[in-house]
Amino acid sequence: MSGRMARNKGAAGERELAQILTDHLGVKIQRKLGQARDGGDDIQIGKYRIEVKRRETLSIDAWCKQVEDAASHDDIPVLAYRRNGQPWRVVVPLEWFIKQVREDMDG
Repeated sequence: MSGRMARNKGAAGERELAQILTDHLGVKIQRKLGQARDGGDDIQIGKYRIEVKRRETLSIDAWCKQVEDAASHDDIPVLAYRRNGQPWRVVVPLEWFIKQVREDMDG
């Protein structure tokens, strides 16, 4: 796939995920523009910094590092990715996941 086609697929993936989040959260979620040039995340919702990947060849470790580098100390780095014909998947830090599970168990 050419560089232009890959960028278009990536932007389409960002728009697709932003629309899903909008539909489920009830607030308008938009992708950031210029993030590829700046090396940051693609979508930010409060403290959640989301890197979006729409690829067939997975590079989970590299993508996690990318969003972790973009996140500040108080941010929660999130990787969202999807391959053709597959559902969206999300990778979050284990510490954050454990905290969420504890809150659910207590509540």
